[in-house]
Amino acid sequence: MPDAAVLREGALSGTRIAVLVESDFYEPEISYYTHRFAEEGAEVDFLTRLWGNGSITFSGHEYRAPFTADKSLEGIGDEELRGYAAIIVPSGMVADRLRYTEDVDVLAPATELLRRAFKEPTVLKGIICHGMWLAASIPDEVRGRKVVCHNNLIGDVRNMGAEYVDEDVVVDGDLVTGRTGAHHHLFARRIIELIAAGRPARGARGGAPGTG
Repeated sequence: MPDAAVLREGALSGTRIAVLVESDFYEPEISYYTHRFAEEGAEVDFLTRLWGNGSITFSGHEYRAPFTADKSLEGIGDEELRGYAAIIVPSGMVADRLRYTEDVDVLAPATELLRRAFKEPTVLKGIICHGMWLAASIPDEVRGRKVVCHNNLIGDVRNMGAEYVDEDVVVDGDLVTGRTGAHHHLFARRIIELIAAGRPARGARGGAPGTG
């Protein structure tokens, strides 16, 4: 789970999307990203912390379905980071697991990657449901920005200085947020639209994805 996706020619052909993954992911969401982005022509990399392993098989939250990831989120350079059209922090407990750090004075590798992504306006940041947990240690990146999250995290995002908006999907420049994992289809659709619209080579408007 999920089955290998068939890459098709589409609005996102030639682009890459990164999705963070760990145990207790929401299976319908991860499966949807695998196939929906490929349907539009985008290659999807599932990134995780490998802890020195070549790959790790994680278990989903709802059905304990297995998912094997073999691409490390550590060691990604700036050029590779800028090569992604979007980086997605999914729902479930993925963000909580990835925000673990051995040294409390050092950002977790996944949080550090997200912090760096926020410095790249051409990379869409997609954060859905409990995914905002990953940004808890970098509140300056979301302070003053409009976001939505799971109801359980409303206090968290307000303490981070973000402005909670009661909508299923919220776009604030290069930041796209979704309410819950069950809204992953609406969230993904908005990300697809923004990436496609931000590609001048296809005759769309210029500027960074999600602006305007």
